[in-house]
Amino acid sequence: MEAYRDQYATLFNNGRKVVVLAVSVDPDTAQLSWAHDASFPMLFASDSGGRVGRMYAAWDDKNKLDDRSLYVVGPDGRIAYHVSPFRQLSPSSYTELAAVVDSLAPVEQP
Repeated sequence: MEAYRDQYATLFNNGRKVVVLAVSVDPDTAQLSWAHDASFPMLFASDSGGRVGRMYAAWDDKNKLDDRSLYVVGPDGRIAYHVSPFRQLSPSSYTELAAVVDSLAPVEQP
């Protein structure tokens, strides 16, 4: 998550026309504390029962947690991009993600 935070301005147009929502099975109280302490600019949601993970085929039943799937939903509400697992240590993953976000929510030039 730190990579998302550290690249937020370039990856997600600094939040202009983009909403980033991280979903995990962690309790909301733990997420709130962690997000505050680490200064995350994105939103977090708790999926303690795995319902969202199951809906998006991101649930790992063996370990009872959501996997590292990444979805980009376009302005039309449809999934425009999906990768599972998201390779968070690979720089090319962020280049690819930025290109998808830019194609859906281009930065307006002055």
